[in-house]
Amino acid sequence: MFTGIISDIGTVRSISALEAGIRIRIGTHYDPDTIALGASIACSGACLTVIETGRNGVSGYFDVEASSETLVRTTLGDWTEGTELNLERALRAGDELGGHIVTGHVDGVASILARAEEGDMARFEFEAPPALGRYIAEKGSIALDGTSLTVNGVNGSRFSVMLIPHSLDVTTWGSRRAGDRVNLEVDLFARYLDRLSQSD
Repeated sequence: MFTGIISDIGTVRSISALEAGIRIRIGTHYDPDTIALGASIACSGACLTVIETGRNGVSGYFDVEASSETLVRTTLGDWTEGTELNLERALRAGDELGGHIVTGHVDGVASILARAEEGDMARFEFEAPPALGRYIAEKGSIALDGTSLTVNGVNGSRFSVMLIPHSLDVTTWGSRRAGDRVNLEVDLFARYLDRLSQSD
C-alpha cells in the first residue's frame, strides 16, 4: 500500500530480457541496506518486488522483475536505460497518509494531451482509456505515474490536473510533455462504490 507521495527519483540503469518479462536495475538515493529483499516499491506507480539490492560506488540500486502482462498494461515496456522514475516505498504502520490510498496496481495508461504553464505551476490535460473515465471525478483523487493528484476537471475520458512547483521539482513531472504516456490508477474507493452501485 502506498500514498502517492514520491520520495525519490530513480533511474533505470539496465534492462535484461527474461523468458516471460524483463529484469530492471534501478538506481536510487534510498540506502540499499534499508531495503529488504521482497519489499514492495512503487516505480512510477507500478508496485514491483525487490529481488536484489547493492551499491555501485556511493549510489545504491535495487533490481525488480516485470512480467509480460505488466509490460502490456503499463508504461514499463517504454522504459529504457536512463528513464527517470517516481519512487515510493511501501506505507508502514504509523506513517502519515499525505496523499490517498494507492495500491500500485496500474489500471491503464493515460496520454498527456497538453501541458500549459500557468505562472510557476503547470496544468496537464490527459486522455484516459474510455473504460476508466467513469472512475475519474472532478476534485477526486487519481494516481498518475505514482503521484497522488487532484482532478481539476473532467470531460468524458479527458481530465486535467494542476501541479505545484514543489511537485514539479521533486518528481519526474517537471520534464513531462504532450505525447508522453503515464501509468494511471483510479481511486480505490471510486472503484468499490461503482461496484456496490451495480450489486443487487
